[in-house]
Amino acid sequence: MAVLLFHLRHVPDEEAEEVRRLLDEHSLDTFETRAGFWGMGVAAIWLRDPHELPRARALIDAYQHALGERMRHEHDVLAARGEAPTLWRRLTRQPIRTLLFALLAAGVLALSLLPFLWMAG
Repeated sequence: MAVLLFHLRHVPDEEAEEVRRLLDEHSLDTFETRAGFWGMGVAAIWLRDPHELPRARALIDAYQHALGERMRHEHDVLAARGEAPTLWRRLTRQPIRTLLFALLAAGVLALSLLPFLWMAG
């Protein structure tokens, strides 16, 4: 019976492709399922042989650890050059979008608190 190995929901295409390549290079028998049109299914990579799970899991864990290290290094390089994304940079690059999100958050907060304020008054 197949076992779930790797969820693909919210995974960038580049990362998913690297995981597929890694599993292929190590001759692991896998198949994929999609979430479907309505998103009701499970987008994932499945391992056909459950006995291979420890080896496959170790490969993916090592890959994700290396990916995390690489991303941290890239962020550190950007921060050293003063180019790392910050809230202020996002605000200056997309002021209208940032303002709309702030107004949306304030609206949700107001709608959430209004009933309690009415009951207290």
